[in-house]
Amino acid sequence: MSDWIKAARLRTLPLSLSGIIMGAFIAKWRLYGEGGTWDWKIFALALLVTLLYQILSNYANDYGDGIKGTDAKRATEAEARAVASGKITAKQMRNAVILFSILSLVATVALLYVAFFPKYMNEFYIFIGLGVACILAAIGYTVGKKPYGYMGLGDLFVFIFFGLVSVCGSYFLFTKSFSWDMLLPGTAIGMMSMAVLNLNNMRDIESDRLSGKNSFALRIGFKNAMIYEMVLLQLPLILILMFLGVNGFFQTQNYYVFIVMILLLPLMKLRRKIMAVKEPKELDPFLKQVGIMTFMIAVLTAFGLNFFN
Repeated sequence: MSDWIKAARLRTLPLSLSGIIMGAFIAKWRLYGEGGTWDWKIFALALLVTLLYQILSNYANDYGDGIKGTDAKRATEAEARAVASGKITAKQMRNAVILFSILSLVATVALLYVAFFPKYMNEFYIFIGLGVACILAAIGYTVGKKPYGYMGLGDLFVFIFFGLVSVCGSYFLFTKSFSWDMLLPGTAIGMMSMAVLNLNNMRDIESDRLSGKNSFALRIGFKNAMIYEMVLLQLPLILILMFLGVNGFFQTQNYYVFIVMILLLPLMKLRRKIMAVKEPKELDPFLKQVGIMTFMIAVLTAFGLNFFN
């Protein structure tokens, strides 16, 4: 059981929850302001669905990299990967991927039933398709003849699914509407998620070169990937500030809503530490730190909007 827990890579879970928290609690703030209601059952099911998607993705990545021999070339991570180390067989991991695909689909249908049935049937069917796309994206990063993670497209897919789909989609589940300003927090969470993936790819840049995994970091080189990382970590708080601005908070006396800006200094310190790294393997501890920082951006934004406003 401990091998399966390790393969689930629990340190990635705060990152996957961030988009749901951001979208759900912005919806709660907006609905309460308009006299609407917020359904906690939708939130609970949305958390379950995103956790299943994340575990599915981690198992699929373990399986895909394992059977391709990618993990066997990694000095920093191979011993922690279940298939590459032989702790879990490829067949067992493939069965786990199938199982979690089914569980993810069932949980998705349950979530959408609660959110949309029976008044919003068109939205129900559209989101079923979106859920299937999420499952396929979780698997397709490393699995298949042409996994998109091996073609340098991982950053784009992470931005779309961890950022825009997670934040804007969860917002829509509650409000049954789309608001253009949700693209700002959606982009913020998406960029933070890309920052985590880019760190991972920078850490593995040499082993990926040997295995033929052409990640975006490998394509642009370590130095340019570091510049890219700094941009990804610089913009999210600016985007959150823009979101608060377009919603009129600069014209109010409610300064507590800007509590998320206390992360400005920790993020600056984190960027300096990452920039000081010379050896790719030294980047590993920062993966968890950036993931937690993403989670805190979502939590503090939600807290400021709903408890101080």
